[in-house]
Amino acid sequence: MRWKPGDRREPVDSMVRVDQAGEFGAVRIYAGQLAIMGDRTPAARSIAGMANQEERHRAFFDAMIAKRGVRPTVLQPFWYHAGFALGAVTATIGPEAAMACTAAVETEIDAHYQAQLDALGDSDPELSEAVARFREEELEHRDTALEQGAENAPAYPVLAGLIRLGCKAAIAISKHI
Repeated sequence: MRWKPGDRREPVDSMVRVDQAGEFGAVRIYAGQLAIMGDRTPAARSIAGMANQEERHRAFFDAMIAKRGVRPTVLQPFWYHAGFALGAVTATIGPEAAMACTAAVETEIDAHYQAQLDALGDSDPELSEAVARFREEELEHRDTALEQGAENAPAYPVLAGLIRLGCKAAIAISKHI
């Protein structure tokens, strides 16, 4: 059945698909950072805590994809490697760059989740409640990253801008593919 104006299923399916892909990507970014940083720094301990929350978010969306019969993105193998690489590269630059990555990603996710909440209204309480709760945790991640020196990363404006642009592209692509 093709989507028709007024039919909310396709847009909601797209939301679930892109949210699962995003949480999957976040888990992979943190995995890449922790592979480089280990547990040697306070930043690594913060990242490990954020990674645990992202894993919980991903598990929720994995279950929602299965429950609702939503097709996941076919780009998941690409996000698997790209997320890990982004995490590893930023951690290699240093703890501040790893935190800059988190601040940039979470800034985009905040806007993305807020747009979803605005679009959903009260039409899908299960999804709305999860997105609102996860958005709050993502904002905590962003704030933690800023408190831990994200803006002190080398070439922070350029690094953050490129990561934000990549996030926007990943969101747009994962909604459809």
